[in-house]
Amino acid sequence: MSGKFGDIIGKAKQTSKPVNQTTGKPEKQISTKSTEAEKMVNLCVKVPKSLRQHWAAEAKRQGITMTEVITEALNQKFGKP
Repeated sequence: MSGKFGDIIGKAKQTSKPVNQTTGKPEKQISTKSTEAEKMVNLCVKVPKSLRQHWAAEAKRQGITMTEVITEALNQKFGKP
């Protein structure tokens, strides 16, 4: 990788993950109406490449996934059904 964020992403990949953080694997989503696992689907948004690179590097350094961050933000804004 090259460019402004390439070094940041490279450093983030080299750092070891703290023991108390998650593996980044998605947990099964449980429907509030039943105990069956809900099917996961894609949510696509267009953002500037430079912002996406910055956010991806920050998420990697903090040991969380972009999915977790986006889901949390949407839940805070709109709540759950």
